Amino acid sequence: MATYELNIPLQDADVEKLHVGDTVYITGTVFTSRDMGHLEIKKLLQEGGKLPVDFAGSVVFHAGPVLKKTESGWDMVVVGPTTSMRMEPYAEMVGQLGVKMIVGKGGMRDDSLKAFQKYKQVYLQAAPGCAVKHAAAVREVGGGYWLEKGMPEALWLLKVEKFGPFAVTMDAHGKSIYQDIKEKAFKVMETF
Repeated sequence: MATYELNIPLQDADVEKLHVGDTVYITGTVFTSRDMGHLEIKKLLQEGGKLPVDFAGSVVFHAGPVLKKTESGWDMVVVGPTTSMRMEPYAEMVGQLGVKMIVGKGGMRDDSLKAFQKYKQVYLQAAPGCAVKHAAAVREVGGGYWLEKGMPEALWLLKVEKFGPFAVTMDAHGKSIYQDIKEKAFKVMETF
């Protein structure tokens, strides 16, 4: 297991060197998106619309940030992970967009694991309960696209520095700590 400090935008080589169990810190612009944001992206793509950001080489944080409006923009208050499983139906779309890392909690399923191998992506587990620590790494906030859907559902651009630590829990090599735990649990259940 190794520790990496990576800069966004990411390349395939950045992702391919990562394995389940590694620790990652990231610097650059991270996008937040959750249920409604993914749905809006899908809708725009289907209608031939233009996305407000370029997702190539990006990091998407499944999060619902709390921000405070100021005279000059937005200040981050807290930003913690939300459950990623809800975004599972968008696995192929997210891969096609060029997203290289997804940060969230709880992991994702088989469609995502297949997409991670196909598009060279990884899933990073953010520690729940560390929303204040995550917010401390945010240097600047931009975006606020689709605010009519609510602050947590909007697409935010977070300029972060040494954002983490995050654990690689699903990699581009077909490994998933969540799958491993599930298999071990079923083996234990068979003994009862």
